[in-house]
Amino acid sequence: MPKNTKENTTNMFVIVDVNGTQLKVEEGKKYVVNKVEGEKGSKYVSEKVLLVSSADNTLVGKPYVEGASVEFIVDSQKKAPKVDTFKYKAKARYRRSYGSRAHITRLEVKKIKLSK
Repeated sequence: MPKNTKENTTNMFVIVDVNGTQLKVEEGKKYVVNKVEGEKGSKYVSEKVLLVSSADNTLVGKPYVEGASVEFIVDSQKKAPKVDTFKYKAKARYRRSYGSRAHITRLEVKKIKLSK
């Protein structure tokens, strides 16, 4: 049985810069990035769109695509799992252990806007 062609034509993705991280995003999906200011449920808009690709067209920015933006909703603010680090020097009785947890934000893509 053939796949629904209507569903395949809406496959558009965008490469966007969020807090110095480049993400390939699609509408309705969730992504984890370094901390973005905002509370749960607040809106975050990024106008740093590097590439827009759809089934029939591709736009590449120089460096950004003019008039394009991505609207996110902050889904959650939390900490990443702990990263433990250990320093050791042989025969010197030197050992140091420390760890850190990065602050992360989960963003949900609500809308990809293009002005033509």
